Order: sequence, then C-alpha cells, then structure tokens
Amino acid sequence: MFRSLGALVGDLLVVLLFVAIGFVQHGTPLTTQNLVLVGWHFALGVLLGHLAIRAWRAPFRIWPHGVFVWAITLATAMALRTLFGAGTEASFLIVTAVVTAVGMLGWRAVASFLTRGERVRPRAVTAAEAEELRAP
Repeated sequence: MFRSLGALVGDLLVVLLFVAIGFVQHGTPLTTQNLVLVGWHFALGVLLGHLAIRAWRAPFRIWPHGVFVWAITLATAMALRTLFGAGTEASFLIVTAVVTAVGMLGWRAVASFLTRGERVRPRAVTAAEAEELRAP
C-alpha cells in the first residue's frame, strides 16, 4: 500500500518539478496558481496512468508499469493542453517526453535497485529435495 502511494507521489513530484523548472526557465512567476493552471494536465495524466495500468500491483517496475504510466501521462497532458489551447509545439512535446521519461522511469530504477534485496527469488529445487517432498 505504501509503495503504491509512494509511486503515485513520486510521479506527481516529477511532473510538478517539471512544471516548476519550466516556469523558472521561462521567467514566469512560480506561484501556486500558475503551478495548478499548468500542472493539472500532467497530474490528471499521472492519475489516469496509475489507474489504467493498475500500477499498485508493481509500483516500482519500469516495464510495463512505469513506461505505460509515463505514456498515458504524456498523452493525457498533451491532449488536454491541445483541447484548452495551451500549446503543444513539437519542441515542447519532445522536451516534455524526454524530461518526464527520465524522471518517472529514473526514480523507479533507483527504487528497484534499492529494494532488490526485498524481492523473493524462486530457488531451484534439486532432485533430492523433490523426492523428499514427494515422500509421505
């Protein structure tokens, strides 16, 4: 449960950071109102992505969970930006795709690496052990 919530928060932080850096780069005031006006497209995309792929099953997996959450986030955000006339120039689309992919897949790679010892790996059963299990 906590990992699922952590994955959702991690993705939301990535898109919020992306929007905030965009404001700073373009000299736009970094206000709560501006963050909400621009960031809601991406936040809705993250939520839809998590629901569509059921990311709570394996929140740190890069494939397919992370990739699909990222793709759904990007598609939703660009569709909403187009619908509301917020601009989706090719350069913006490319930068958005690259930066959010690095962020959303990057934190998953780090999380997977840090939690690798917690995953249970199946152990090969020897012939002698198999015989022992079959015996009454």
